[in-house]
Amino acid sequence: MFLKEQLMKKLYSALMTAFNEDNTVDLQGVRAMVRYNIDVNHIDGLYVGGSTGEAFMLNTVEKKAIFKTVIEEANGAIDLIAQVGSLNLEEAKELAQYVTDLGYKTISAVTPFYYNFSFAQIKHYYNEIVKDVDNQLIIYSIPALTGVSLSIDQFAELFENPKIIGIKYTNADFYLLERVRNRFPDKLILSGFDEMLLPALALNVDGAIGSTYNLNAKRAKAEMVAFDAGDIQKARDLQQVSNDLITDLIQNDIYPSLKLVLQELGVPAGFCKEPMSHPNPDMIAGAKAIYTKYLK
Repeated sequence: MFLKEQLMKKLYSALMTAFNEDNTVDLQGVRAMVRYNIDVNHIDGLYVGGSTGEAFMLNTVEKKAIFKTVIEEANGAIDLIAQVGSLNLEEAKELAQYVTDLGYKTISAVTPFYYNFSFAQIKHYYNEIVKDVDNQLIIYSIPALTGVSLSIDQFAELFENPKIIGIKYTNADFYLLERVRNRFPDKLILSGFDEMLLPALALNVDGAIGSTYNLNAKRAKAEMVAFDAGDIQKARDLQQVSNDLITDLIQNDIYPSLKLVLQELGVPAGFCKEPMSHPNPDMIAGAKAIYTKYLK
């Protein structure tokens, strides 16, 4: 089990899923991205099965295959967090048990979305996911995509369950972040917006999870070191470059572009799953320019 101090100021890549051109999962590509994160990025951990992994477009069999492949390839070298959340509560519970049996020490679950669930229903969802598994859970809060904004008192109610240990906080409400950090000093808070890493560090988060760390981990780690050393100007300069990179990725279609830039780095990251875009010549040229400008 993770202790809070073990996660302090650690950096996690939100792992992508490689797909073949026919939309099937490319497990060899998944292995290659795990290896790159370990061997080149020297990442502290991977968040597996989240938004970046296109997990909400996958069936249960595909999710299980990815979870199994990742833990085999990582082989204990880094921390792993398995995102098992689903609109199908039975699937979420099944995946929670599956990854626990595989050896994942921490699970995570997105807030249930689309149906405007009441907080009582959301609380029931989280308690059910962890009820029958010997594991600990991090709430995945991403209101911009789920439409679910939890209040500080609602987080407090969820934390009444001792198996719920923290939050993947992908929320631009930094007033709420400060309030949550102040009220729950012993809970894990992992920042989920790469472009806001520096202000999140200023609010004393315990680490960060993000898509662009698959490419940009070295720069993000250098920013964390600079911040801890009190060199705020250096941290600002590094965040500015990171945000320039993020802006260029977004303008070039971020998910396929992340994979295209990894291809430039020699990592067979594959395609995105439709209806996400497959690369066109302009996108490929844009990704090459991003690689040359920021990573070569």
